[in-house]
Amino acid sequence: MTYTMKEVLEFVKENDVKFIRLAFCDILGIQKNISILPEELERAFEQGISFDASSILGFMDVEKSDLFLYPDPSTLSILPWRPQQGRVIRFFCDIKHPDKQEFEGDTRNILKKAINRAQKMGYICKIGSECEFYLFETDEKGNPTYIPYDEGGYLDISPLDKGENIRREICLSLEQMGIQPESSHHEQGPGQNEIDFKYNDALIAADNLITFKSVVKAIASINGLFASFMPKPIIDASGSGLHINLSLFKNGLNIFRDHNNQEAKSFIAGVIDKILDITAFSNPTTNSYARLGSYRAPKYISWSHQNRSQLIRIPAETGEYSRMELRSPDPSCNPYIVFAMILHAGLDGIEKKLELPDPININLYTTNINELQNIKALPDNLKEALDIASKSNFVKNILGEEMINKYLQIKLKEWDMYSKSSDKNQVDREMYFKII
Repeated sequence: MTYTMKEVLEFVKENDVKFIRLAFCDILGIQKNISILPEELERAFEQGISFDASSILGFMDVEKSDLFLYPDPSTLSILPWRPQQGRVIRFFCDIKHPDKQEFEGDTRNILKKAINRAQKMGYICKIGSECEFYLFETDEKGNPTYIPYDEGGYLDISPLDKGENIRREICLSLEQMGIQPESSHHEQGPGQNEIDFKYNDALIAADNLITFKSVVKAIASINGLFASFMPKPIIDASGSGLHINLSLFKNGLNIFRDHNNQEAKSFIAGVIDKILDITAFSNPTTNSYARLGSYRAPKYISWSHQNRSQLIRIPAETGEYSRMELRSPDPSCNPYIVFAMILHAGLDGIEKKLELPDPININLYTTNINELQNIKALPDNLKEALDIASKSNFVKNILGEEMINKYLQIKLKEWDMYSKSSDKNQVDREMYFKII
C-alpha cells in the first residue's frame, strides 16, 4: 500500500506506533537505521533527520559530514516480530545534503535514475529475486558457529529439513509487510534455504530484497540461529546465489513474451556486453569468486533457453511471466547498484540495436575445456573485476568518479587482506560471515 505523509501521521497515531526506524544502505548495500519517536516524524518528512555520514562506509569525509534522511512515505512497513504494544515501523529514506540536494552516494537514488531512463524510453521494468541463504547454529552465548542447522538437500522435507518452520515464519512476516512470497524450499547445501517472492517494480524489488535479508536474519536470531548471505560460506558445498529475473513492459505488454522480439534480444545483448563491467558490483567480495563456476553457478558469458549452466537463461514461462534470468550475482551485492547497472546495460543494448549472439545449448559444467576456449569467462577474482570496473566509462557514467574511487578503495583493501592471507577461506569468513 502507498501512503502519503498525512496518512502516515494518522496511521502512527491510530496504531500505537512508538518507534520509527529510518532505514538506508551504505555503499555496499548493508542496511543502517536511526530510530526516532513519533513526535519527530513530521520534522523528518519536512526537514530530514541528520546523521554523521563520515561514520558510514563510503559516504562523507569528517570535515563535511552532515547528511539528512528523508523518509519515503510509500515504504511504510510494520515490523511484525516487534511488540504489538508499542509498535515499530520502518521507512526507507532518501539521503540529501544540508541544502536538500540529492546525495551522490545514495544508491537507492541511482536506481531511481535508471528507472526514469527506462520510463522515458517507454519501458517499465519488473524484477523478481531468488535469494539463497544458509542457517547456522549458534553457541551457548548466541554467537554464530560454522555448523549448518541441518544436513538436508534440495527440496528435502522434515526431518532432514529442519528449516521449514523458520521459512514459514519468514514467509508470514514478509506477507505482513506487504511482500508476497511465491515459494520456499530447502536448497542443495546443508542448512541452505531459498525463498522466492513475486516480481515487482525495480525500486520496490530492491527495497524488498533489503527487507527480506533483514527479516531472515531477525527470524533466525529469534529462533537461536544465525543466517548468512555470504556467497560461499562452506567451501565444499553449494554457494548462495541471487538470481535476478527481469522483464520489460511496453504499452502494457511484456516484450519477453515473444522470443523473437528484437528489443528483448537487444536488451539481453546489452547485459551480456556489459557484464564484465558489472561483475565487481554483482559479485563484490573475494568470497564471491569461490562460488562462480561450481555447483551450478555460472562461469562463462553465454545465454540459452532453460539451460541452468548459462550466465543468462530464458525460463520456460509464457505471458506476463516471460523473462530473462541473470544467474551470476550473489546476495552480498548492493541491489540498488546492480539493478541499476543491469537496466542501463539493457537499455544501452536497445538504443544501439545490439545483436544477440547465438545461444550455447550445451552443459557448460561438463563440456570439454577445448570447446570453452572461444567463450569469454567471468573474472577469476575480485581484483580482476575491480580492474575492469575502474576503466569502465559505463560504470563511471552511472556512479560518478568520486563514488567509484570510494568503492575501489574499500574493495582493494579487502583484496589486499585476502591476497596476503595463507588461509583464504578463513580470511573470507573473518571479513564477511557475520556482516553479509
